[in-house]
Amino acid sequence: MNRTSRLSNVLFTFLGAAAVGLVIGVLAIAGVFDAGERVVVREAPQSSSTPVSQPRAAANSVSDIYAKTAPGVAFVEAQGTGGNGGTGSGFLFDGQGHVVTNEHVVEAGNRYTVRFGENGDPLPATLVGEDKSSDLAVLEVDPKKVSGETKPLELASSGDLRPGDAAIAIGSPFGLSGTVTTGIISALNRDITSPNGFPISGVLQTDAAINPGNSGGPLLDAQGRVIGVNSQIASGSAQQNSGVGFAIPVDTVKDVVPQLLDGGTIKRAYLGVSTGPAQSGDGAVVMSITQGGPAAGTDLRAGDRILDVAGRAIKDPSDLSSAVLEHKPGERVKLTVERNGDQRTIDVLLGTRPDQSVQG
Repeated sequence: MNRTSRLSNVLFTFLGAAAVGLVIGVLAIAGVFDAGERVVVREAPQSSSTPVSQPRAAANSVSDIYAKTAPGVAFVEAQGTGGNGGTGSGFLFDGQGHVVTNEHVVEAGNRYTVRFGENGDPLPATLVGEDKSSDLAVLEVDPKKVSGETKPLELASSGDLRPGDAAIAIGSPFGLSGTVTTGIISALNRDITSPNGFPISGVLQTDAAINPGNSGGPLLDAQGRVIGVNSQIASGSAQQNSGVGFAIPVDTVKDVVPQLLDGGTIKRAYLGVSTGPAQSGDGAVVMSITQGGPAAGTDLRAGDRILDVAGRAIKDPSDLSSAVLEHKPGERVKLTVERNGDQRTIDVLLGTRPDQSVQG
């Protein structure tokens, strides 16, 4: 199976260099397309006929944020063999020339170039590391070739966000580098599917316009700090923005990127079950148990409702994913489950998450 075909799964066909997937309508990676689109925003004229002096723009106006951060936002091109490849976005992470983008963007090729700003020169880049489970990757360019006005973007904390907070996206939708769109944080703690089929939890939902080509670009707050990495959109068959976009939270970036820079392989705990929401009340209902997985050798059964993992209450399947990831492979945890109205405790030795999700 080649690299491109591995991106497909039952919920998504990743668009990092090609295409569309389905979730609540259609979920598509905000990845790669070349097309023409431009949005021009103008201030409405003053309604009064009396001349009025214009106030200075607020310190944190969108135009100020754009001027400050856009030089650090990158247009990323991935070139593969046989003419395959695609484009996406990214941003400068530090002063050593490291650029954060989406894994599904780099997956499209084996040679890369990065261009900062609208008028920067394409710089050759090397792939430092990639993590399919979080859809994050790091490229590296020669820092000596990066313009002095190109500064690393400041990182905020996604844990401090609330629905309704401002959200600003900068990237290269349809190859149009330097495009800025605005909106709000529409919701927190969404789940989306990663390139290897596992859920990504804690995802930010925004109505800031995100389209194919925005993948890997930053989602910013009202201070111009990175709060997420734009990754997927909910779309109809037109494969374009419908007001529902998703960004990997910056707290995940803070966890994953340093490990990639250290050259380490990221190992995550693995339970080996697929779950769905309970029809009533809290918990995650076991839909299937992966053959040969950690849970397969226990008393856990399909239909069990998992209520607690190692003392952490489970409200829904997203909680279960997060709870398992709080532990390390090889740790033993106790699950509290409900079966036929009775509660019982099941002991599980967590394994290591495989490279690709396996169902059943």
